[in-house]
Amino acid sequence: MTLLVDTRAFLWFMTGDSKLSRPARRALEDAEAEWYVSAATVWELAIKSSLGRLVLPAPAADYVAGKLQQGVRLLAIEWSHAAAVERLPFHHRDPFDRLLIAQAQAERLTIVTQDRVFRRYGVPVVW
Repeated sequence: MTLLVDTRAFLWFMTGDSKLSRPARRALEDAEAEWYVSAATVWELAIKSSLGRLVLPAPAADYVAGKLQQGVRLLAIEWSHAAAVERLPFHHRDPFDRLLIAQAQAERLTIVTQDRVFRRYGVPVVW
């Protein structure tokens, strides 16, 4: 299974937070699984950190660089991902989440998220 991890699930997994569901943790820890964090998540981390709404152990760039060095894979935002957002119904209004949904649809990825609204887009979800 190839996974796209949303921002909260990524942070919860990295910190060992019990808010991450057991099925989500098992999916991310599965040796057979390949999983990605979107560049949109990096953007969201940077914005929330700069606004003081998120406290990371290092500046967002350093935090993410460290995770990439540890083997986390990054999914780039392609123009086709950004353009695909236009076709999405407005079940979700969060621009970061809409981009993750478009990426998951385009790349046929399963999203690891607690957000139930993602399912309304027909993308597979692990939680």
